[in-house]
Amino acid sequence: MSGHGGNIYAASRRTGIPEEHILDFSASVNPLGVPEGAAKAIKDAIERLYHYPEPYSEGLTLCIARHLSVDPGTIICGNGSTELIYLVPRALRPGKILIPAPTFMEYERACAISGASEQVRLQLQPERDFDVPLDAFMRSMSGARPCDMAFLCNPNNPTGRLVARRDVLECADEARRQGCYLIVDEAFVDFCPEASVCNEVEKNPYLIVLRSMTKFYALSGVRIGCAVFHPSVAEKVKAYKEPWTVNSLAQKAAIAAIEDVLFRKASLEAMRTEKAFVERGLKGIGIRFVPSRANYYLLKLDRAPELRAALEERGILVRDCSGFPGLDGTYLRIAVRSRKENTILLQEMADICARLS
Repeated sequence: MSGHGGNIYAASRRTGIPEEHILDFSASVNPLGVPEGAAKAIKDAIERLYHYPEPYSEGLTLCIARHLSVDPGTIICGNGSTELIYLVPRALRPGKILIPAPTFMEYERACAISGASEQVRLQLQPERDFDVPLDAFMRSMSGARPCDMAFLCNPNNPTGRLVARRDVLECADEARRQGCYLIVDEAFVDFCPEASVCNEVEKNPYLIVLRSMTKFYALSGVRIGCAVFHPSVAEKVKAYKEPWTVNSLAQKAAIAAIEDVLFRKASLEAMRTEKAFVERGLKGIGIRFVPSRANYYLLKLDRAPELRAALEERGILVRDCSGFPGLDGTYLRIAVRSRKENTILLQEMADICARLS
């Protein structure tokens, strides 16, 4: 797990800078922070911590079902969507898997642990902004021995590129024809909600959608996510699901966050404004970036390691992307944060890049 972003604790130990003084652009979390109602729900729930949480997050499941307009029986909640990334292969036992590269690294590890014997890696091309070539993706699912499971992160992490909803559904139709489970990871889709395919899952037993509440609702510290399955597949996966993996504080906070319509509207507006500001700033410095539909950008620059190290010395963390299959040490990822924080980052990057040139 050392390759992931968001580890302010290790950075504090390395630099001697107190955790509260570190600006973390390595984790792509909503800069508006935890919704006010969610914070209050956590405080209120502390008084009842002597009770066990609902074993399978039944109340939260009903809330998510209303929010996504799906049947509650299709939803499984987890300790962040990462728990579900590991749960699904453990339950469905794929032998041959398809994973684009670069993408979220835990897919590969989860399938390897579950016993997958063969991996097909579809390399995404930088000259095409790392867009998923749909024809090649669907061809890779098929063949003399079709894949048993394929992953599609949408928008993709770390590139921020989005596959249009109609194209995801075309891939899902092909997956059904091939008998291949297509897992669509929508961890960041709240920033572009029109692209979600959650309401199509009940029509296709080979389509599985993962959702996270740690990004858009800034609930990273309490860990909460869910997956939407066809009812028949949900029953198979539930047989492998441990009880009580989502604590009481997470359940209450998630319900309050989902019900906060004003927070969603404010978040989308803030992100629209700040993404435009960050893009102008990067262009002004002369740093190449991949156009993104999410709340982060993949940067390309020759002296990325030096820039990352210099920023850390100044108390600013950015994501080293050299560990992503398909990327090398010339790539970094930055989150989009508040105007004050974005301004600091851009100023420091401009200063460091000028010194490095």
